[in-house]
Amino acid sequence: MTAGSAAAPVKAAALPPNATIGIVGGGQLGRMSALAAARLGYRAHILTPEADSPAAQVAAGTTIGSYDDPDALRAFAAAADVITFEFENVSAVGLDLLSSLRPVHPAPAILRLSQERVTEKSFINGAGAPTGAWAPVNTPDELERALGLLGMPAVLKTTRLGYDGRGQAIVRTPEEAHAAYGRLAPAPFILEAFVDFACEISVVVARGQDGRIVAYDPVENRHRNHILDLTLAPAQITQELALQAAGIATDLAHCVGLVGVLAVEMFVGRDGGLLVNELAPRPHNSGHWTIDACPASQFEMHVRAVAGLPLPAAVRHSDAVMKNLVGPDDLALWPRILAAPGLIPHLYGKAEARPGRKMGHVTRLFPLGALPGAFGVEAALGVFA
Repeated sequence: MTAGSAAAPVKAAALPPNATIGIVGGGQLGRMSALAAARLGYRAHILTPEADSPAAQVAAGTTIGSYDDPDALRAFAAAADVITFEFENVSAVGLDLLSSLRPVHPAPAILRLSQERVTEKSFINGAGAPTGAWAPVNTPDELERALGLLGMPAVLKTTRLGYDGRGQAIVRTPEEAHAAYGRLAPAPFILEAFVDFACEISVVVARGQDGRIVAYDPVENRHRNHILDLTLAPAQITQELALQAAGIATDLAHCVGLVGVLAVEMFVGRDGGLLVNELAPRPHNSGHWTIDACPASQFEMHVRAVAGLPLPAAVRHSDAVMKNLVGPDDLALWPRILAAPGLIPHLYGKAEARPGRKMGHVTRLFPLGALPGAFGVEAALGVFA
């Protein structure tokens, strides 16, 4: 598949009940995907290097091995009927091997696109979607030229493997930029113009093997220490802007030839314009609210697409607030969370609560159209005050 050109829909026969979906990765996204698969009558088999991973705890089977070990990959493929992945930091070469043995959705080419920021930005712009200004940086001289072109402040990022604020630095002076270049080394990097945005939103979109695309309503995301803290569903933006955001996400899913779920993160500028920030071709933290607020969650949508089942409408029956439980401080509130009326708890089964680690989340539902303002949200999540 070539980035920027949609793959023609190829509708394979739907997986029958009791078939096995292989999931590369053992984290919480794999766990919730496995639970959704079980509700639809499928088994899940996990490939993970960790024996007691969150996904392995709820799966029918597990292959313990690295994501680039050919023997582990072959053993994993032999146990599955179709394969998907739950996060981007897996081996694209390993996924190529898997795709020679079993159908893999999304395709390895889509994983590669999302793993490298320059490739990702080029694809987004090539598909006609707007982004903030950016420039590739491979040498100190290129850094100087990029700073002159984009101005400061700007954000210097590694082109691979950064997430939850890792692998990036805001730079406000040339000295800070060069210090960050050395600290984040080795190159390549990407320099992105600093976006003064009103809010950050995301759209989760699903595309089936028959080419049908459905999109959830845009949601607003609020971060704490570079980690997603709250998601408000729906985002408090105009209907016109919400339709525009959903249209951008739908176009990108079509252009990339997606089969599965794609999350598209965007900035809403203070001028009301939209800029695409990142793509994530798998279920996304900002879509966890769909488990409790929608007839079909993002995880069910992903399983349906991967399994060749029809996609239902991506509608919600409630407004919602989702809050992440991060690290030991949030996890210490678990007894109070369980006793709090209205909070829907989800714990991921991780053994150690390290600082910055996502341990679970809670969701609070509201009637359609009744999502409260800031004080109402704070009161609804009073356990965390």
